[in-house]
Amino acid sequence: MLSSETRQVTCTLTLRLTIQWILEIETVSIKTARPTTLGLAKTGAVKQKAEFEIIIFNKEEQEEENMATSKEFRVVGKDMVDYICDYVDTIEQRPPLAQVEPGYLQKLIPHEAPQKAESWEEIKKDIERVIMPGVTHWHSPHFHAYFPTGNSFPSILGDMLSDAISCVGFSWIASPACTELETVVMDWLGKMIKLPESFLAGEKGLGGGVIQGSASESTVVALLAAKMRVIRRHQETNPNLDQFDILPKLVAYTSDQSHSSVERASLIASVRMRQLATDDKHSLRGDTLLEAMKQDRARGLIPTFVCVTLGTTNSLAFDRLSEIGPVCKDEDIWLHVDAAYAGSAFICPEYRSLLNGVEFASSFNFNPHKFMRVNFDLSAMWVKDKRDIVGAFHVDPVYLQHEHQGLVEDYRHWQIPLGRRFRSLKLWFVLRMFGVEKLQEHIRHQVKLAREFKALVMSDSRFTVEAEVILGLVCFRLKGTNQRNKDLLDRINKTGKIHMIGTQLKGRYILRFAVCAATTESRHVMFAWQVIKHCANDLLSDVDEFKEASLTNGENGTAEACISPD
Repeated sequence: MLSSETRQVTCTLTLRLTIQWILEIETVSIKTARPTTLGLAKTGAVKQKAEFEIIIFNKEEQEEENMATSKEFRVVGKDMVDYICDYVDTIEQRPPLAQVEPGYLQKLIPHEAPQKAESWEEIKKDIERVIMPGVTHWHSPHFHAYFPTGNSFPSILGDMLSDAISCVGFSWIASPACTELETVVMDWLGKMIKLPESFLAGEKGLGGGVIQGSASESTVVALLAAKMRVIRRHQETNPNLDQFDILPKLVAYTSDQSHSSVERASLIASVRMRQLATDDKHSLRGDTLLEAMKQDRARGLIPTFVCVTLGTTNSLAFDRLSEIGPVCKDEDIWLHVDAAYAGSAFICPEYRSLLNGVEFASSFNFNPHKFMRVNFDLSAMWVKDKRDIVGAFHVDPVYLQHEHQGLVEDYRHWQIPLGRRFRSLKLWFVLRMFGVEKLQEHIRHQVKLAREFKALVMSDSRFTVEAEVILGLVCFRLKGTNQRNKDLLDRINKTGKIHMIGTQLKGRYILRFAVCAATTESRHVMFAWQVIKHCANDLLSDVDEFKEASLTNGENGTAEACISPD
């Protein structure tokens, strides 16, 4: 009986004869049979002498225990790395948007988990059969929806190591490296975007950074911290007040262009949120905020929190931080700055001015997992005074205490969940394996491609650009009604060649073209524009045919309504 250990067999037989010999042994299963010489693999020769690594397993033992040792993991892990590399290299050939109907997957897999272990070969086959048809390929150079989500091989390596260590870093003692590396790389990142020293941990500072899962979490954490700070202050002056007496009076502010997650944060925190009107560039102004606060104070309410957006999802608009900041300082109100997408660009000197006024903020956040080649999830958040955030979340049962408390950070007090992964590893790997210069090149390249697309849009008089192009997003529309633009987007996505989304901007439906994948090149931008133009040509041709038919039938009013501008 052969053992289940992997054996390396050096064969001078032909590949065909060797495999035939192994297959005749009923209790043996071939795991891999790959030539050690690349030339043989390419030519497919069977008469050439060469060395082969034949990896075999005892079938009976393999059925009992699958992937039980590092030896088999080495083989399967290498196979998965090969699959990942092939996927990345050929992603352009896949449709960017999943072409399936709801419920497709349930029809392809059993209704219950298997009772016995299945082989890696069976599972690997199901990746293409079951999973890939339902994947929207965010890293395809033909994906232009939402905003980018980061991806890179250094980041994948960091996640691999994090998964292998698999610590739950809720406190320093739970894994000191998990805590201390996070503190260090967050200071690195803060210095890269030239945050004021007050936001950095340094050696003895009150500020510091923490990795959250998303910008949404950062906003919730900031709002909860602001809420508890205001409640504590009022209780200090009037100890008889209960926090539930104060809570109904609290009010927060943001713009009517802020992300939906800001509104959700107010629901979670039970703090009313006012969405204030923006100017003609879709930016919140300082005087608008000040007037709203005056109105609320007159009504007996307590202004508590302001969320400023630098780079809105709708149009990449920037609230006037330099105006809003002084208002929040004078009113002594928590100012949170959300730069989820745009923040990565601040590592480039030419875009750092977009962050001017951050010195007035109490907290700041951006997502390296969007624009900085770091895989989801990694959202960077800094606070000026960690005592506010720790005070809002501090719960310290005996079983979580340790002898170094008070001397080190316990990040469980900086977030909503208790457990946390070793996410700083992937950021550390990315910063070291790319360096600041390569990351700057990536951002500049994406901005350049967006400007190329803007030039293509402006070259066609049928289209208009609807917002200033500052970074990697272009907002545009086809002249005509909102419905015409919705129809155009529907046609574009139904081609399966590119994927985009639309949005509403001051009552006008627009199309968003975002440069997303790190592999996007000028040829992909031109390809996307050709798809858009082709769909527009077909749409307008159909409208003209409908108009002509309507006029023939005496329905002029209906035809004009279909083609009239907004």
